[in-house]
Amino acid sequence: MKKNRFVALGFVSTLIGGALLFSSSLLAQGKHDNETRLKALSKFTKVLGTVEKYYVDDLTMDKIVNKAIAGLLSNLDAHSSFLDKKAFKEMQIQTSGEFGGLGITVGMRNGVLTVISPIDDTPAYKAGIKAGDIILKINDKSTLNMTIDDAVSLMRGKPKTKIVLTIVRKGQTKPLKITIIRDIIKIQSVYAKEIESSNVLYIRVTSFDKKVVAGVKKALKDYPHKKGIILDLRNNPGGLLSQAVGLVNLFVDKGIIVSQKGRVKSENMQYKATKEGTLKNIPIVVLVNGGSASASEIVSGSLQDHKRAIIVGEKTFGKGSVQVILPIDKTEAIRLTIARYYLPSGRTIQSVGVSPDVVVYPGPVPTQKDDFMLKERELKKHLKSELEKTDNKKETKKETKLNSKKILTKEEIYKDIQLKTGLDIVKVLDIEKKGK
Repeated sequence: MKKNRFVALGFVSTLIGGALLFSSSLLAQGKHDNETRLKALSKFTKVLGTVEKYYVDDLTMDKIVNKAIAGLLSNLDAHSSFLDKKAFKEMQIQTSGEFGGLGITVGMRNGVLTVISPIDDTPAYKAGIKAGDIILKINDKSTLNMTIDDAVSLMRGKPKTKIVLTIVRKGQTKPLKITIIRDIIKIQSVYAKEIESSNVLYIRVTSFDKKVVAGVKKALKDYPHKKGIILDLRNNPGGLLSQAVGLVNLFVDKGIIVSQKGRVKSENMQYKATKEGTLKNIPIVVLVNGGSASASEIVSGSLQDHKRAIIVGEKTFGKGSVQVILPIDKTEAIRLTIARYYLPSGRTIQSVGVSPDVVVYPGPVPTQKDDFMLKERELKKHLKSELEKTDNKKETKKETKLNSKKILTKEEIYKDIQLKTGLDIVKVLDIEKKGK
């Protein structure tokens, strides 16, 4: 066994030399007792040797060590993981911009694979996947004890191929089977529309890619006469920290936007607002829900702490930790949590989320139907279309259709009580501003 322990330790030293160098630096700092560390490493290598010699299946030491690393990282937290050759390649494909997939962001909540949010206009969104859905099976494979990386790998695949997700949804008495056709995922991260007859600008940010700040700046420039802004971050799973900071910086002119703190002092950072280009006086409402995570929580929480926006909707997901990819060699790496994000007030997001100022659950706006008014409206619509036929006003009709893409209508507003509540709050804030 002594020989096995020596060989195993030598292999581990080669494989995760960076990690051992880090451990050596801690030893030099006197953070832990040398003898305790050597005893722990001896126990670890003894177990490796025992598994290699006695386990029922013939496993190479390479596989044993990979499993040991994967087990270690998955037991640290839900976001740390080992990226073997296959997983590392998958990650590189994902970050390249386009890939065949479903269009959902997933995370671990209470130890189960949970949909953080579907991405707008993707196969998962169109199939009816919702934030908060628990994925029980991917095709015929159970997700219990499955890592996020393994789940993502199974869900990604060639465009136009079929996948079946078995999900558990709150309010449903039995699991649902949803068939989705994979496709190339292309994300438009920023949509902007003016809300009909209100001069209020609606900005929807679907994810925080590298184009968000530029997209929002363009929207603000295109609608110069706005009385207020509704920033919709619902079902936004997050993305780049730099874009979250840049977005907050458009509306806050001083103070800390967000900070990150970890064990290693070099990872502690503060991101501060600057005065240049700041819109300070315009009323803002931010819409959030359980699918708002990470960068979305930084934006909504920071604007809330600075008293710069009213947050409307439901409590956010609660993903406020920082992960980095640390290569082991050219083909493998580890994803490791190194810090947590903290909002300007000092509160954390991790496992807590951001609580809205005004809690509003999703659904249509309750209205009392007036049969006479409905009939009158339908009759007028019918007569108007008949009039257009006689006048042959095709160009006017086309122009109206084009313009409607940039307008959020009253009918659309009344289908979304969270959005309607946000609009009402913006109007009140605008009245208050004028009265000062």
